[in-house]
Amino acid sequence: MKTYSPKPRDIERRWFVLDASGAVLGRLATQAASILRGKHKPIYAPHADTGDHVIVINAKDVTLSGDKENKKVAYHHSGHPGGLTETVYSRLLVTKPAFAVEKAIKGMLPHNRLGRQMASKLRVYPGADHRHEAQKPQPLALGEVPPWNGLPKVEVPATTRPEPKAPTAKRSTAKRTTAKASTTSQAKKTTVKRSTAKATTAKKSTSKRTTARRTTATSSAKKPTAKRTTKKES
Repeated sequence: MKTYSPKPRDIERRWFVLDASGAVLGRLATQAASILRGKHKPIYAPHADTGDHVIVINAKDVTLSGDKENKKVAYHHSGHPGGLTETVYSRLLVTKPAFAVEKAIKGMLPHNRLGRQMASKLRVYPGADHRHEAQKPQPLALGEVPPWNGLPKVEVPATTRPEPKAPTAKRSTAKRTTAKASTTSQAKKTTVKRSTAKATTAKKSTSKRTTARRTTATSSAKKPTAKRTTKKES
């Protein structure tokens, strides 16, 4: 059996609303983080973002169990020497309630780029109003698991057979044959001219050689006769 890995076409993003009035911060954060990661889906994979969008309202009414409001401290460092600031949660819930809820939820997500992508689907509002009515979010009670409706249906386009193409008319080959014949005749003419030119040059060279031989022979024949006549006279 092959291991299943979720694909982008298998992920459907839904929207849920969590009411934080009277809720404990830790319990609220765990539920929101599990929905953001997609742990409520059977296609969950730790290496993929299969979660849904979460809207938290009434963040100002969040409570902490025990005496944590006075003991729990939120730290922030500016990066400069001596830039560490400490804020008690009793003060933080009054001044920045949305930041306190976001800090608790983001702390339960992976601390990498995947976690930052999951945290981008989180919206926290201190009051009861939000601006995401167009997405039609579904309200969820604390501890309620979102229902699973199965994988999204993908519409497969109907396959249509391509229409057969009309037969193309054959081009006449008469022009091609004449063109080939003309090119072959021209090639033959050029070869004939080259052969005749070679023959004429060969004849000229042979005639020159024969005439040169004849002149040398006659000159050699004339010289001894002149010597003989001079001897007789003496």
